[in-house]
Amino acid sequence: MPLVTSSEMFKKAYEGKYAVGAFNVNNMEIIQGIVDAAKEEQSALILQVSAGARKYAKHIYLMKLVEAAIIDSGLPICLHLDHGADFEICKMCVDGGFTSVMIDGSHLPFEENIALTKKVVEYAHANGVTVEGELGRLAGVEDAVKVSAKDASYTDPDQAVEFVQRTGVDSLAIAIGTSHGAYKFKDEPQLDFARLEKISNLLPGYPLVLHGASTVLPEFVEKCNNYGGEIQGAQGVPEDMLLRAGKFGVCKINIDTDLRLAMTASIREHFAKNPSDFDPRQYLSPARDAIKAMVKHKIKNVLNSSNSL
Repeated sequence: MPLVTSSEMFKKAYEGKYAVGAFNVNNMEIIQGIVDAAKEEQSALILQVSAGARKYAKHIYLMKLVEAAIIDSGLPICLHLDHGADFEICKMCVDGGFTSVMIDGSHLPFEENIALTKKVVEYAHANGVTVEGELGRLAGVEDAVKVSAKDASYTDPDQAVEFVQRTGVDSLAIAIGTSHGAYKFKDEPQLDFARLEKISNLLPGYPLVLHGASTVLPEFVEKCNNYGGEIQGAQGVPEDMLLRAGKFGVCKINIDTDLRLAMTASIREHFAKNPSDFDPRQYLSPARDAIKAMVKHKIKNVLNSSNSL
């Protein structure tokens, strides 16, 4: 089975009122854990690659790992570029076999964002690839994405309609209060559901995307802290809020920080208990299992996408 685009996934997700998990990948163990979880849950799946991950693992290695995952699992998998910064990287990923790309022009003035996104859409669509755009800016830090709280801005519903109509973009990442990284909220977590509902009503049937949506599961934070970490005070998006978002046209939810926490917590625990171990298989195997368990939890309790194939 070849890689697939996100089009049919999002159509089914919108109709079924669930979200497809878009999980960031960096190496073999992360891919294996995610794919094994999705196979057991029979869930739709997007594997996404940031520019940093693409540089770290190399494009060709990631492509072959995803190809192996498809052969091994038989799953229809969409391979997506996360936060493409410019036309050039989007073009390289389209030419290099990705089936979906994101062009992030959210830092640009509205008209420049439209022009850049439209340029990527025209090239990608000519090659059978779907495109995600972004309007509004999330605060936080993740890979090369660094936005301060003062520079963050929520998505304007009316601008969202104009943006979609003028660019032809296939899905839209919106800002309603989520943020990148583990430290999302200083106070009680809040998402602007009134804004989300208005955008969804103005764009009926259209797939929306939430970035910065890791829930920062307490057990992984606690384990990291117990075994040599210092990430006290991390607070993510509550799971019930993400479930609710799926009822308002959110068809794709990005998950990265939770993957990092699950893997890091497992590795730290292993070395705390086995300080003389130097066999990567011994600490990466339980880390892969931790990824799998976390992804299964997300599929069942956050995305509601079990048995969506």
